[in-house]
Amino acid sequence: MTHLAFDEQELLPAVAQDADSEEVLMLAYASREALERTRETGEAHYYSRSREELWRKGASSGHTQRVEEVRVDCDGDALLYLVEQTGGACHTGFESCFHRTVDGETVGDRVFDPDDVYGE
Repeated sequence: MTHLAFDEQELLPAVAQDADSEEVLMLAYASREALERTRETGEAHYYSRSREELWRKGASSGHTQRVEEVRVDCDGDALLYLVEQTGGACHTGFESCFHRTVDGETVGDRVFDPDDVYGE
């Protein structure tokens, strides 16, 4: 495996991109274990910095990411997951976490109601 330059918390940023449309869906972080699980299962796994635990995308929502390929950048300090997204990638109900401009304009599509999925 290519040399990976994990940060001081032993994490790498991991960008999830739709393999077909090439839309950037989300940014999360991957630990060594998350990357290993992703490669073993073909399902996107990440490390939650806020909860301090490994998580599989879609474990609670059912909105999963099947990973077609994992790429690493030239410095070995960032990952790109090329995925087949089922449902929305964003926990707020949008197809992509990048659904608004810096000025606050919504530019993405809401594809599910988070209250129905998470009971928030």
